[in-house]
Amino acid sequence: MKKKLRKIITGFIPLETKGRQRKISAFLTGFMILFLSLGIFLYFTAQLNAKDGKKEEKILYYRNPMNPSITSPAFMKDSMGMDYIPVYEEAGGEPAQEAVVKISGSQQQLIGVKTETIISRPLMQMIRTVAKIAYDPELYKAEQEFIQAYKTKEAMKSNQSSAISQRLDALVLAAAFKLKLQGLSDEQIEALKTKSESDRGLLVSDALSPYVWAYLTIYEYDLGSIKVGNHIVLETIAYPGEEFSGKIVAIDPVLDVDTRSVRARAQIDNPKGELKPNMYADALIHIDLGEKLALPKEAVLDTGIRKIVYIDLGKGQFKAKEVEVGSEAIAVVGGEEHKFFPVIKGLSENDIVVTTGNFLIGSQSQLTGGISALWGGATEIKQEESQVQEAGEIKTQHQH
Repeated sequence: MKKKLRKIITGFIPLETKGRQRKISAFLTGFMILFLSLGIFLYFTAQLNAKDGKKEEKILYYRNPMNPSITSPAFMKDSMGMDYIPVYEEAGGEPAQEAVVKISGSQQQLIGVKTETIISRPLMQMIRTVAKIAYDPELYKAEQEFIQAYKTKEAMKSNQSSAISQRLDALVLAAAFKLKLQGLSDEQIEALKTKSESDRGLLVSDALSPYVWAYLTIYEYDLGSIKVGNHIVLETIAYPGEEFSGKIVAIDPVLDVDTRSVRARAQIDNPKGELKPNMYADALIHIDLGEKLALPKEAVLDTGIRKIVYIDLGKGQFKAKEVEVGSEAIAVVGGEEHKFFPVIKGLSENDIVVTTGNFLIGSQSQLTGGISALWGGATEIKQEESQVQEAGEIKTQHQH
């Protein structure tokens, strides 16, 4: 049998001597070693190519395996020693899309999943700040200077030399520029040309001045939202429960470098003379955003890098979607105020989003069966406890 095997392997090579047998054995051994070496080389080459391909994918950040809303720019472990999960960038620079999550109806009831159809709503922003009723002798004098300069120029228009005319024009321009530096708009300066004296509301509060000026502090991060004409409401300690309405008529052109804020001037109705100069008040600025696609605030999971919502696809399927939203706003729904985000990008009218239970759905999407097993176990326990209560028995259970 052995000789027959050797003939098959060696073919035409005659096995006549022991020396030749040793040479053939050495040849076969060398051949096998070469074959194994080639296989090992090809295996590790494939592994290295796979690793090189992996390196081409850019890691955007690392996500907590149990809480997807917690992320880290660098690799780390959670409090239980579990590795954070890398989130890669897909081709084109976009973050990878979340997989569709399937959750049964009983599981949805257990975790309290609630959804809402997003529609366009009239949205409004509310910005709170502080205000002070103006006592501003400097502005009062600046207005008076402009009024006098303009009246003098008009009175001498028909009887003056060109030199005097130029001098009066320069005085009017200088007075107007001084008013602009103090925050008055071109419209307000133009309106002063029809008045004979400055606003009494800058100095006193009485029946002769049915309004007062209020100076509001507008911080830099709110500056882009606030415009001239915005409606405001003032509340004071002196008159609890009473509101004083008005509107913003001017915003100072220069930012205070120490407080990172600007001063806005508002004209406030004061028919009873209750608001006094130098009185402090809380101000609520109403900003009408118009009709916009409104996303409930509760639907948004903020990872710190991007904002995610879960869309109900029907039949127990939910898919994560990255969205871009504006600043928090409110809308009146059913006679009550609710918080929304105006949608800038990522959602369409009539999309159904998860407003309650979205955090647990997010956790489900990060694990492979762990959460499903936990929910399933909880359902089983609940059913078993119900059966025990019906049978009138008491059992102690410990289920993993």
